[in-house]
Amino acid sequence: MKRLWTAAALLIALLGFTLFHSFYLSRFSNELTTILHEAEAKAESGHWENAQDLTNTAWNKWHSHDAYLHVLLRHSETDEIYIGFREVAEFIQCEEAGEYSAANARLIAQLELLSEAEQLTLKNIL
Repeated sequence: MKRLWTAAALLIALLGFTLFHSFYLSRFSNELTTILHEAEAKAESGHWENAQDLTNTAWNKWHSHDAYLHVLLRHSETDEIYIGFREVAEFIQCEEAGEYSAANARLIAQLELLSEAEQLTLKNIL
């Protein structure tokens, strides 16, 4: 009987951690996408320096969670987001509006898909 309770406790702990991770990553990626949308608006109005500051803010937030993200997510996904941030930063420096918008949209989509992939849904389980 003791084994049954131990197994049940482990399953409940794993479920709790999974739900926490899903909620945390969703909140975190929403925060980053909001900042990147703001940067897009600044760039569209010609305020490239503000767009760069906002993008740097998003990058710093991403980078400050680097250990957590690399431990719990696939490295290929985190690497793609890292590349996306570098690409967006380069287009901001060059003030290339079309390329920046496309790269920023791709980065936002990657962050949204990352969050979606970690949600506890039937689609992700099957």
